[in-house]
Amino acid sequence: MTRLFQFFLIPLVFTLSVTLGMGQANAKVSKKHARKQAPVVAKAPQDGVAEARLIEIYRLIGKSDRHVALDKAHNLVKDFPTFALAQLVYGDLLSARSRPVQQFGDVPAESSKAADTTLQDLRLESQLRLKALRERPPPGTIPSAFLRLSNNNQHAIAIDASQARLYLFENRASGLTLLADYYISVGKLGLDKQLEGDQRTPLGVYFITSQLDPKALTDFYGSGALPINYPNVLDIRRGKTGSGIWLHGTPPGQFSRAPLASDGCVVLANPDLEKILRTVKIRSTPVVIAKQIKWVAVPALQAQTHHFEVQLKAWLKAKSSGNLTELGHFYAPDFKSNGQSLADWLPQLTREVSSARGRSLNIKDLSLLHWVDSGETMVVTFGEVIEGKRTGNSRRQYWSRQGQRWQIFYEGVNG
Repeated sequence: MTRLFQFFLIPLVFTLSVTLGMGQANAKVSKKHARKQAPVVAKAPQDGVAEARLIEIYRLIGKSDRHVALDKAHNLVKDFPTFALAQLVYGDLLSARSRPVQQFGDVPAESSKAADTTLQDLRLESQLRLKALRERPPPGTIPSAFLRLSNNNQHAIAIDASQARLYLFENRASGLTLLADYYISVGKLGLDKQLEGDQRTPLGVYFITSQLDPKALTDFYGSGALPINYPNVLDIRRGKTGSGIWLHGTPPGQFSRAPLASDGCVVLANPDLEKILRTVKIRSTPVVIAKQIKWVAVPALQAQTHHFEVQLKAWLKAKSSGNLTELGHFYAPDFKSNGQSLADWLPQLTREVSSARGRSLNIKDLSLLHWVDSGETMVVTFGEVIEGKRTGNSRRQYWSRQGQRWQIFYEGVNG
């Protein structure tokens, strides 16, 4: 066995095959592909198929079944000729037929010098794909940011930069269900965007704001784009700048990009992006971007959710009672709403309390998104309905935690 497979691929593939049993959603896609044969995939690309086939080749290499691996690699690069990582594995398998392969991407020395950065990127991409498929989310867990989603949030997206992975969820009656997960690329200079043009991807809780028609974009963005609302309210409060952060695809000649390759956007292979484009809705789909996703069992989130909801209901009770002094205690001194200070906002609250005419206020379609970094923030979305009415205003609030107390530092209303 060559040193390439002995020292790099086998430990990863062995762990992957034992941990997953090749049995997660990606493996199911791989089996489905095996039945249909590669040409079908070429005619109708599916999300995750190319990666599943690559992982199957790794598994075959780990079993020392290099002849079958070579055959499958040949078919993979034929069906996905722009998948550079697959081309590299195929090249290694071809080289191994005539000489020892010393490392992953073992090209001649003169070629290696000319393409050193590209080779390093491909090696890292391979490691990240395997790492994410080996270190699966524990069963029965969801990202800790998703404390509560309403029926309006039909889907949700969580991005784990440490895994170079995007996780797509469906919000079912039984709870959040992981539909699929995909390899992604982020900013050239990493994470935690601060300034316009710093080539970093932002961290935080965002929402998809629109869907851009690929016909209106250059080929660089591939199958389309989904802008998110960076900078959000918390970003602006912290003085962050910049704009134009999108989830988008790749150019026609590039199946996937290096792990650190964008100017701040999140980039997916086009078949993967197309699945997301067909699935999510604008304005109601949250996108959480984190250095590392914290996976938590749903019951463990319930106590945290309850603690916050107690304070949210206290705010609602104060507003329903018309006690503006008590209500004002729920707002942070540095409160801002579309340029209005707390002093500017209090007359708006007065008008809202007056319009209720003593009737109670109710909350419907409550969504709670929890963000923790140097501080603790809750992004709260709900419908505020006056008792006796069927509809009301859609409201979004940002709360910050100060010890055991939460305070509102932003509030906005959309009719």
